[in-house]
Amino acid sequence: MDTLKNGIKPSKAEQEVAMASYDALASVLAQLKDENPEIEIEETKERIKIPLNVLKLLAQMLKTMSEGKPFSLVPMATEVTTQKAAEMLGCSRPHLVKLLEEGKIPFTKVGKHRRIKFDDVMTYRNRMKRKQKQHLIDMMKADEELGLYDS
Repeated sequence: MDTLKNGIKPSKAEQEVAMASYDALASVLAQLKDENPEIEIEETKERIKIPLNVLKLLAQMLKTMSEGKPFSLVPMATEVTTQKAAEMLGCSRPHLVKLLEEGKIPFTKVGKHRRIKFDDVMTYRNRMKRKQKQHLIDMMKADEELGLYDS
């Protein structure tokens, strides 16, 4: 459970179990028609209805875990501190505060403290990644036009 809460990297044994589980779950998901299928826990024989979207999320988690990548599960409405948001973006806290004050990321104030919604941080991060990718593409095109690349 630490992997879900803290983003700890899965062990090799966990990766192997996750890979086998992902393969099995992915093939089952392709066949499901019901929006709330039942699963059975083999040890207890207990049957549980689970929303299909939750099973799809579980499949994504298993795939990520099988690749040895750490991950964490965070509710979207969660608010984070400026320090945590800065860590998520890979920048300093003062730089993040500047972004907030410039209106580039929405935030609320609780007393003297700023709080930022997790999904707003991720939206900003994804937008910046798209811009970076486009800048790289533009630079590569300019280099090609100048003949700096050998084909």
